[in-house]
Amino acid sequence: MAVTAQMVKELRDKTGAGMMDCKTALQEADGDMDAAVDWLRAKGLAKAAKKAGRVAAEGLIGIAEADGKAAIVEVNSETDFVARNDQFQALVLKVAEAALSTDGSVTAVKAADMAGAGKSVEGALTDAVATIGENMVLRRSALLAANPGVVATYVHAASAPGLGKIGVLVALQSNGDKEKLAALGRQVAMHIAAASPLSVDVDGLDADVVARERAVFAEQARESGKPANIIEKMVDGRMRKFYEESVLLKQAFVIDPDKSVEQAIADAEKDAGAAISLTNFVCFRLGEGVEREEEDFAAEVAAAAGSR
Repeated sequence: MAVTAQMVKELRDKTGAGMMDCKTALQEADGDMDAAVDWLRAKGLAKAAKKAGRVAAEGLIGIAEADGKAAIVEVNSETDFVARNDQFQALVLKVAEAALSTDGSVTAVKAADMAGAGKSVEGALTDAVATIGENMVLRRSALLAANPGVVATYVHAASAPGLGKIGVLVALQSNGDKEKLAALGRQVAMHIAAASPLSVDVDGLDADVVARERAVFAEQARESGKPANIIEKMVDGRMRKFYEESVLLKQAFVIDPDKSVEQAIADAEKDAGAAISLTNFVCFRLGEGVEREEEDFAAEVAAAAGSR
């Protein structure tokens, strides 16, 4: 069966898939629209709906705090224009506040009651999509607690209190002075936003990441032609450097580069009046890891027309 441009458009409207993918799907399905949708789904190319398929990579990071805990959420929109909308900003803050009553997982946050809305977070987001006219997604969320202690927060490039492009939570376990702990925690949070550590300590690093780095360093060292025992020492030295660059406690503290974050925390214990343990951190960067579609519609149309 001949595949027409109108059929391609209809399938594209239904699935949000690319024009060429839709054309191929229709050819594979011999023009059967439902079969073409299934083909695209099987290939991971179809979206649940056109609006839901539009890339939401803008938006805001929101943070809400309570005594001894804090929640962070990333709510994405399609455009930065919507992210500057007062209604959207209020929505993100309410989502963060709702997250405080959960375990921090996206599933739990979506099911949580939205204050003043009379419905769940997921329901409120659905309503907002219809009202504002853009796809919106609660992409990720997290909750940290410290008892005793504090969860310090930091928002970079803040558009309003608790809202911005980068958000950081830092949990400090301690019986020390809470004001001192909060001040230290904020400095460490600022450091995290700037230095992008992968984990709190060496043990927290992903084993696959460590193995991959060691393998790369070993291959580099072998190219030197040196004996095996020297190569091993070279690899160990490069791994130490990797840890200093990637592990929070071993990184040079951006506030005082002459000491590590671990040393800075140890030095702060006397001022706080108690031992301090940095137990966890979370850092969300807006749109991090989201594939943004760079779509040249004119080129797609031309390609489709030329391949008939």
